[in-house]
Amino acid sequence: MNADAFRHYYDYHFSENRATWDKYVMPLSQEQFTQPVGYSVGSVRNQIVHLMSVDDIWFSPLRGLEIPPWLNPDEFDDREKVRARWDSIEQNMRGYLANLRDEMLFEKPFAEGEDKDLILWQVLLHVVNHGTDHRAQLLRILHDLGAKTVSQDYIFYSYDHLIKP
Repeated sequence: MNADAFRHYYDYHFSENRATWDKYVMPLSQEQFTQPVGYSVGSVRNQIVHLMSVDDIWFSPLRGLEIPPWLNPDEFDDREKVRARWDSIEQNMRGYLANLRDEMLFEKPFAEGEDKDLILWQVLLHVVNHGTDHRAQLLRILHDLGAKTVSQDYIFYSYDHLIKP
């Protein structure tokens, strides 16, 4: 386990987020984007805002910032606003990951609270795993809306982005 492997894994996370957005979310009508869904956290928009919130909530304290409040999906009806915020969160995460060093992976990043015993590599794996889970839920909703979705399996990403030893 090393920092480069985590940067690679996050490149997958960001790539799949972007592919889902470009291929499936942007072609939706505004009604489909915000249509209430009785599955997981709700509409396509709500799923995406949830993904953004979780990424930001985990990475803000890693970056030495206070935990931000949960984003309110009702404030994100405009997809340009969603994309701009998502890009900003991704850039902040990439900035943190750019400075990640191997020895940091075994540190405990949180001094108190329920997460105080977590090791950084566990947090980093969790965030990507959470994203994969919610993208899968999102792909299910998009499929139900008529989109012809494809797999987001990590292995398919890795075929095209092999890590050089």
